Amino acid sequence: MAIDPEQVLRAAASQLTRKPTSTMDEVARSAGISRATLHRHFAGRDALVRALEALAIEECEAALQDARPDEGPASDAVRRLVGRIEPHAGLLAFLYTENQLFEGGEQNEGWTRIDDAVAALFLRGQESGEFRVDLSPAWLTEALYGLLASAAWAVAEGRVAPKDFTHMIVELLLGGVRRPDTAQARKKNHS
Repeated sequence: MAIDPEQVLRAAASQLTRKPTSTMDEVARSAGISRATLHRHFAGRDALVRALEALAIEECEAALQDARPDEGPASDAVRRLVGRIEPHAGLLAFLYTENQLFEGGEQNEGWTRIDDAVAALFLRGQESGEFRVDLSPAWLTEALYGLLASAAWAVAEGRVAPKDFTHMIVELLLGGVRRPDTAQARKKNHS
């Protein structure tokens, strides 16, 4: 019987998303294979995490492309991006805690491409006057990642409804990033 490595990887992603501390035995069981078979495809947890990283980068880059970050108002593009990433948020939340992926100079170039694209979206919003300029695009990008991971964990633990995922993130992020209406801001300052 042939094993589909992508199917095994997706089962591993699902298992590790639900339980990040899963053993390789638990990951193998969730994929319906033996630990030896899992080891033949992924020679240990680090190799499995690296394969999951490659999958996540591929999915995030596709989500970015589908979100059309250069079209329309930046806030609409952020909303589209969060909606496109939502199906992959659990995997991203798991990877967000895998420190070895982000230590030293060995970071995968895919993350840099994604960071640059998301930061460019926030910069576009700043340049158009839609977003605040006192928060750097790099910080806004990190804030988005943190919100994605937090929302994924909250949904996985049943603390919030899955249908609220995009709304929660977008409203909290954009509520803090939108440039206040100048007239209203002056009015508040003079009150």
